[in-house]
Amino acid sequence: MCGIVGYVGDRKAFPILVNGLKRLEYRGYDSSGVALAQEGEIALYKRQGMVKAMEELALSNDVSGSTGIAHTRWATHGEPSEVNAHPHQSNERIFIVHNGIIENYLELKDELADKGYAFTSKTDSELIAHLLDSYLEAGSSLLEATKQLKDKLQGAYAI
Repeated sequence: MCGIVGYVGDRKAFPILVNGLKRLEYRGYDSSGVALAQEGEIALYKRQGMVKAMEELALSNDVSGSTGIAHTRWATHGEPSEVNAHPHQSNERIFIVHNGIIENYLELKDELADKGYAFTSKTDSELIAHLLDSYLEAGSSLLEATKQLKDKLQGAYAI
């Protein structure tokens, strides 16, 4: 079980996201992370342990973005660690958070590795970012790629 929070608006996203994570921390306390869109870049902050550890890391940096996603993790695939913390990314353009289990992740991971995707985590979640990126690389729109994900992933999940 994990907690997922997202924000798009005119206010600074970070305090809203962290407040949401703290409310959802009972859903996972192995690690937490935030991805913030700021000035055309994505700032990524992840830490093993409680939300407070990630918050302290992020607050020593620029957290002024007004769009972001956040996650607090209860490990299912891959041990609790910073590298297994969400959000996961692919090619600096896709960032995802995930709750659930992808039952066919090993098969999909092998397919993506054959296409040249490198995996840094031991989670089933990271493959979602790479799979979405592969559909975009093949020319699909974001909407089409998301529909393709839905048809390819087996399990119970939220992204």
